[in-house]
Amino acid sequence: MSSFWNIWVWVLTLGSLVGCFLLLRMCLKNFAGVEEGESMGHSFDGIEELNNPLPKWWSTFFLLTIVWAFFYIAAYGLGGWSGLIGWKSSNQGILNIAESKAKTLEYSLKDSGVLVQYDREIAAADARFGPIFAAYAARSIEDLATDDKALKIGQRLFIQNCSQCHGSDARGTTGFPNLTDKDWLYGGSPEAITETLVKGRKAMGMMAWKGALGGEQGVKEMAAYVISLSGRSVDPDLAKAGKGKFAMCAGCHGADGKGSLASGLPMGAPNLTDNIWLYGGSKRAIEETIRNGRAGVMPAWLDIFGEEKIHLVSAYVYSLSQD
Repeated sequence: MSSFWNIWVWVLTLGSLVGCFLLLRMCLKNFAGVEEGESMGHSFDGIEELNNPLPKWWSTFFLLTIVWAFFYIAAYGLGGWSGLIGWKSSNQGILNIAESKAKTLEYSLKDSGVLVQYDREIAAADARFGPIFAAYAARSIEDLATDDKALKIGQRLFIQNCSQCHGSDARGTTGFPNLTDKDWLYGGSPEAITETLVKGRKAMGMMAWKGALGGEQGVKEMAAYVISLSGRSVDPDLAKAGKGKFAMCAGCHGADGKGSLASGLPMGAPNLTDNIWLYGGSKRAIEETIRNGRAGVMPAWLDIFGEEKIHLVSAYVYSLSQD
């Protein structure tokens, strides 16, 4: 926190507390000019106003609240000051998981003098729910895929962490695969799904082919042939010309265009014959893919989830394509 905002918080907070105290003192004094309990000299709707003081219990609790606020500030801090007990809501200024783990380990030591609320809540949650996750981890993914309770836990983990890319219904969007069908770039077995979550995926990348194909005309010819592989109507002359150049694509997509997985090579090259398109199957989208190339990335989740939670998420994702 910058010096300006630190001063701003201190002035605003302490000023408010002092202001509340002065307001209470003022309200406890008699400025009406008549004795307490006497009439103020006017009435409304048959109700006469009396010069009554504030209720003793109310003013006492108001004062105690102000006093308690100062003790709270002293204990938990204010602005850039961490207080006498060294409490923090979370580790601030963390840029990556490694730094977060290092800070958690540092502050967990008894002589650190720092209490991080988030870390304490995580530790409490691990102590409470750890045995549950361990019990599920001892079962196979195929078994968990038929357990409604396990799938609900996996679904919640998925929605909290994976839905930003794949959608809350796991049907994906442009550039992010649909996890509910049987079209898998790296395999849909429990082992393959787990490996994807543990290690992440960084596509080998499809290079930009415009130059190798001889310019924009070559891109159109290749796009026409690729579109024809999925049974759609195209200009036969363009498709024929594209077919003659497809050999340079066969190394990844296979000679028949069925993708690397069909050849037993988990390279991530998609099947071009099933009319399922990760980046769009329109003529324009396919031409753009050929012209500029594609390279998708999925981060590794091991350090975030841990093996036991990955096991549950894998079971949930696996179950989506088994219906």
